[in-house]
Amino acid sequence: MRTLGIDIGSMNIKAVVLGEGGILGSSIVPPGDEIEAGARKAVNMALAQAGLCQDSLPMVATGTGAKFISFIPQQKAITTCLARSIQYLFPSARMAIDMGAESTTVIQVNERGRLADWANHDKCAAGTGLFLEQMAKLMGITLDEMARLSFRSHAPAEITSTCAVFAESEVISHIHRDPPTPKEDIIAGIYHSVVSRVMSLCKRIGIKGDIVVTGGVALNSGLVSILERELGVEVLKPESPQIAVALGAAIIARENAEKGIKK
Repeated sequence: MRTLGIDIGSMNIKAVVLGEGGILGSSIVPPGDEIEAGARKAVNMALAQAGLCQDSLPMVATGTGAKFISFIPQQKAITTCLARSIQYLFPSARMAIDMGAESTTVIQVNERGRLADWANHDKCAAGTGLFLEQMAKLMGITLDEMARLSFRSHAPAEITSTCAVFAESEVISHIHRDPPTPKEDIIAGIYHSVVSRVMSLCKRIGIKGDIVVTGGVALNSGLVSILERELGVEVLKPESPQIAVALGAAIIARENAEKGIKK
């Protein structure tokens, strides 16, 4: 059976075509001005990669923009989709940290891949992918350069604010000090600030079992390294962490189809 899941995020739309042997096709596209048009583009690209030319597969949508997609009536919460995804990818996992463009979500799952508990923060940009992009632009470097430089730090700068606006002011202050704080120490300080917010969510629901990291921020090796030190364990990471939630939606679409639930 082939099914499709789509995750409508604020920065990107992710689509996954799932078959019996695993992921057959996937896509990541920006939403553009029209979310539904962007969603159709993502679906068509994933179908094309899978060698399919029709979109009559069982589908499930998730994400902040799922409610705006008229051609996929079945919707599921991000937390539920994330739970199914990590159980599919890493059966031993009991916890996942999803770090996206505008929010961070931490979940616990049981041995059946069902959601046991969760916590998230989406009230402020600080601690998200958009915040990291903003900090990279402020320092005139790319996200990849930012990650590489962080490994050179020996004395991370103090970035204490929980507000993105005030955190930016702290970074500017470090840049313009005399002498200026080394760039690598500023970056490490930013990462530690983000990780501290993630750790507060983890502690809120309890840290347990193997831990999976997903979302676009999971591609940042410097931040993930600091997160691992704080957790005290090496985390698991999917080959394509950005599409993990869309994969979970495709898994739920398959479950619904097997139960005879119409799309």
